[in-house]
Amino acid sequence: MDLNTLWFVLVGVLFTGYAMLDGFDLGVGALLPFAKGDEERRIFLNAIGPIWDGNEVWLVTGGGALFAAFPNVYATVFSGFYDAFMLLLVALIFRAVAIEFRSQRQGGGWRTTWDVAFSVSSMASALLIGVALGNIVWGIPLDASRDFSGSFLSLLHPYSLLVGVTAVALFVMHANLYLLLKTDGALQEKLARWTKLTVPAYLGCFLILSGVTVFACPHIQAALAQRPWILGAIFLVALLVTLNIPAQVRKGPGYEGRAFVSSCLSLVMLMLLFGASVYPTMVFSTPDVADSLNIYNGSSTDKSLRFMAWVALIGMPIVVAYTATVYYVFRGKVTLTDRSY
Repeated sequence: MDLNTLWFVLVGVLFTGYAMLDGFDLGVGALLPFAKGDEERRIFLNAIGPIWDGNEVWLVTGGGALFAAFPNVYATVFSGFYDAFMLLLVALIFRAVAIEFRSQRQGGGWRTTWDVAFSVSSMASALLIGVALGNIVWGIPLDASRDFSGSFLSLLHPYSLLVGVTAVALFVMHANLYLLLKTDGALQEKLARWTKLTVPAYLGCFLILSGVTVFACPHIQAALAQRPWILGAIFLVALLVTLNIPAQVRKGPGYEGRAFVSSCLSLVMLMLLFGASVYPTMVFSTPDVADSLNIYNGSSTDKSLRFMAWVALIGMPIVVAYTATVYYVFRGKVTLTDRSY
């Protein structure tokens, strides 16, 4: 494995970590309107309250790694997706503000306003992340200098929106299983019933998206022809771990941890399927694929990649240890106190 491939993998690991950890945060926002009463909504919010800001460390780290290892890719994507990323930033800010502000007053109107803000911003964030990923797979218009030549509206085509909807469905399923892990009693039973909707919704989106991607993206067809066994095996594992979720939920209390792990693996397999399908390309160009950015023409120098590999060797264990410590400290079921959100 050369340095360019190594950094392609590391950047993918960081963004996968963000999607796996902050994904259920965003999904909780989408599920919040379906909670009954202020107590249930507080339980939902306090399930993610101690950890949501730490989860976003993975997004910052992933963005930093992309900038350092693949500056040309970073420049093209962030300039081309500038409007979309500004909307994503606003949504993430409102989401954070809503969590902190909603419990500062007791009035129902005040709390409802911030609950709506939290829910809308969470769903918008998930949708925009999916739209960005969809455009990376589909391809974006790049000129001969590999600069973005499209517009914000050109990014909102049917395929990217389908990926956006799939991302929302995935995060909602993921959040449903995380909340199942963090609750007990009648609320846990209700969340178990919700999986009968959230898991099939994601599974349906995943299968439709897979079919559309294979038949509508020529470069993905080429990757499938080159690596049929690898991509086929990843797809099969992604399907099996998703199907294992309802099987674990049906076993009742005590198995919700296994269901959540299966959800995590489903998300990891989806990201792995994406990475294996596009490698070594990082940004496909349309209509001329020759203008695409890959791990070689979009990367830093070998000297920079080598130096950053040592930095990652030191930094990654710190990020993992921090995340593991936070989750260990705040393990267990949610209990509401006077200091809760």
